[in-house]
Amino acid sequence: MRVVRTVAELRDALAAATEVGLVPTMGAFHAGHLALFRAAREENDTVVASLFVNPAQFDAAEDLAAYPRDEAGDLAVAEDESVDLVFAPPVEELYPPGYQTWVEVEELSRGLEGAARPGHFRAVATVCCKLFNLVRPRRAYFGQKDAQQVAVVRRMARDLNLDVEIRILPTVRDADGLAVSSRNSRLSPAERERALALPRALATRDPERARELLDGVAVDYVEVADLEPRVLAGAIRIGSTRLIDNVVLEGESR
Repeated sequence: MRVVRTVAELRDALAAATEVGLVPTMGAFHAGHLALFRAAREENDTVVASLFVNPAQFDAAEDLAAYPRDEAGDLAVAEDESVDLVFAPPVEELYPPGYQTWVEVEELSRGLEGAARPGHFRAVATVCCKLFNLVRPRRAYFGQKDAQQVAVVRRMARDLNLDVEIRILPTVRDADGLAVSSRNSRLSPAERERALALPRALATRDPERARELLDGVAVDYVEVADLEPRVLAGAIRIGSTRLIDNVVLEGESR
């Protein structure tokens, strides 16, 4: 496995690559990432993972500082999963001084996470557009847990005529039903038990019933949204940790 940190190194490493699968990540690998790596490995000749904690996606400096980082551990996992190439650039490689160009998917970025985190999806769309342009993947892999992100990236690729297939894999859950997330590591055992209210509520597939089951929990939103497919999405706060999840109401993740 090769690790590159500059655009020039990335382009050189991919000069002879044919069918490429890209897994964009911010590190802190968990079972959800492993599922993406394995799907990419099965469907492509070359698997590329990006490892970049995108500062533009964070509303507050303290959230960025608190984001879990373990590059050595992540690289070991990527190598175990037969990833061919990891692109792990410093911030200034993707956002050099004076950077001022952004990609924004207007309608899909509103509401849900967009309302709670202004500018978040602009940052997601921009960094994914840059990665697609640099890596030129045939396929890019995302998890259904981040349903609105998936919808934004898919629309961005469609609207900008990018020649990439957006592959969406089902949400990976722990045995107790909690959607895997790097944020889960912040939960105490008692907080984790309280967090299980979210997947249990969404499993009703009924927003009113879900809100009833979340009584006593700090709820940001529980809403039905048409993200192609329609989903029942929710976000809650357990202590200082914010968790999101969703269930598909029609169709399949694709």
